[in-house]
Amino acid sequence: MAARTARSRSRDSGIQKHYVDALGTRHAAPRDTVRAIERAMTAGRGPAGGGTLVVRAGSRMRVGKADVHLEGGGILPIDGELPADLPIGYHALAGRRGAPRRLIVAPAACHLPADFATWGWAIQLYAARSRRSWGMGDLADLRWLGRWARDQGAGLALINPLAAPAPTIPQQPSPYFPSSRRFRSPLYLRIEEVEGARDEAIVRDLARSAHRLNRERLIDRDEIFRLKSRALEAIWTSARERTDDRFEAFRREQSGLREFATFCALAERFGGGWRQWPAEYHRPDSPAVARIARSARIRERIAFHEWLQYLVDRQLARASAALPVMQDLPIGFDASGADAWAFQDVLAHGMSVGAPPDEFNTKGQNWGLPPFVPARLRSAGYEPFVQTIRACLRHAGGLRIDHVMGLFRLFWIPEGRAPRDGAYVESNGGELLSIVALESQRARAVIVGEDLGTVEESTREQLAAHHLLSYRLLWFEKTRPVQYPVNALTAITTHDLPTVVGLWSGFDLDVQKELGLSPNEAGTREIRQRVQRMTRAAASAPPAEVVARVHEALARAPSRILTATLDDAMAVEERPNMPATHDEWPNWRLALPAPIETLKTSRLAKRIARALNRT
Repeated sequence: MAARTARSRSRDSGIQKHYVDALGTRHAAPRDTVRAIERAMTAGRGPAGGGTLVVRAGSRMRVGKADVHLEGGGILPIDGELPADLPIGYHALAGRRGAPRRLIVAPAACHLPADFATWGWAIQLYAARSRRSWGMGDLADLRWLGRWARDQGAGLALINPLAAPAPTIPQQPSPYFPSSRRFRSPLYLRIEEVEGARDEAIVRDLARSAHRLNRERLIDRDEIFRLKSRALEAIWTSARERTDDRFEAFRREQSGLREFATFCALAERFGGGWRQWPAEYHRPDSPAVARIARSARIRERIAFHEWLQYLVDRQLARASAALPVMQDLPIGFDASGADAWAFQDVLAHGMSVGAPPDEFNTKGQNWGLPPFVPARLRSAGYEPFVQTIRACLRHAGGLRIDHVMGLFRLFWIPEGRAPRDGAYVESNGGELLSIVALESQRARAVIVGEDLGTVEESTREQLAAHHLLSYRLLWFEKTRPVQYPVNALTAITTHDLPTVVGLWSGFDLDVQKELGLSPNEAGTREIRQRVQRMTRAAASAPPAEVVARVHEALARAPSRILTATLDDAMAVEERPNMPATHDEWPNWRLALPAPIETLKTSRLAKRIARALNRT
């Protein structure tokens, strides 16, 4: 599905005037789209800073007479070339003239042990409820799943983004439309494991109400938010008087934490989206924000939201200790959310990113997420990107980068236009990849790039050179599993595509037609026929038998990582998310049909694990 892209650009802006889509059709970007993108790139004020220089470790780049202020302290005088033994990290380069520049010295590639090969479960954590859950899966449930999977021989758990929504109702259900990618949702807290919870009688009463939510298949995040907020408020009343040194250290160490917590406090006061707040609070560095943050009420709420992040961090660390977790990085964030408030000077306002029409989404997609302006991101020292990657690798053994081609180019859609009227804008992909490699090596974490859809071959080559694993799906691969690439994470499906049972029964195709989504019926039938040939299953074979056989076929792939979904382990028909729908489909709100404890005695889950446990 790789595409060939015409390299004509609009001036030096990186706007590609033409592209070839996944179906092989050549498109010209509308002129008014190009003009709108150019305006968005230059509107407003850019970030202050001296720019950024990104070099590979060992480089002897000539920089003239300058001083390198090392990340770990100390000053290294330079007279001509950078020394080959300059350590990797984030330094500052101060020349004779101009402002100091950030100097990023990066390794050649991401962390990827030579003999690394494993398998794991792909988990939509919110859907993975236990009998003790408060209406949705939480980090204690992830710890339970980790121990269960480890006993089967699994080496990792691939989870949906845990990114934070705004602390308001309605709660955003999509993990790919967060308020912040740097911080996490307190909805994933197991309340009973918060220190001090046992001392609060109200927590026991709230738990009884919350457990009743498990009876409903649809997840009610708003009610979960109300119940967990009441419990956490009660615990905080006592906890704030006995905060310990670990909490204080966490507050000091986490870049952007106070700013994020300030956003949360203001969102509670004025509503979820910062664009609707009084104008004096539109910038985090404004005098009005500084004043209100000093007020007793807001100061207390800021501390509360910092404490919530501390609690999530501790529970995630315990879950990750049970089994290494591969986090998931969304391609962007809500234009009205915390990260957009913090990073507004480097964003293209009035633009959103998406994807042009392709084989399975024939209308294209608009994700409603604002893009960074590449030149402004570089001027800001890539700090927003650095903070994001580092946060996603905290307590992680790996990271899946959603829509990884976005590091190189993104499909920008002007506000009010259809996805087909967008245009690709190139990013500084090599420099972004260098930062990913640096953070990967420091975290000792494996990186997977979700490279489905319209991807240039040069992009795939750079990803491979930096040791990012490809992302391959059996639904899309035309060859036999034994011929799949080694350097890949290979799975059958993903959250945006049919489950095995949904495909086999025809349920998923029927739903798409009922919703008017113009599905690719011929392509779907071809996949089903391929599955039938691969598994040698009769047309009337029971769905669970087909699920097992497909995974047994997948196990023949030599790919470094194989994953199976809990949805398939429970023979679920519905996919978690139906792209291009809103209220017509319960996106991100479908719980698994049974508690996760039932997996222990599930013959299907055991058969899948036995197949994928290639040792």
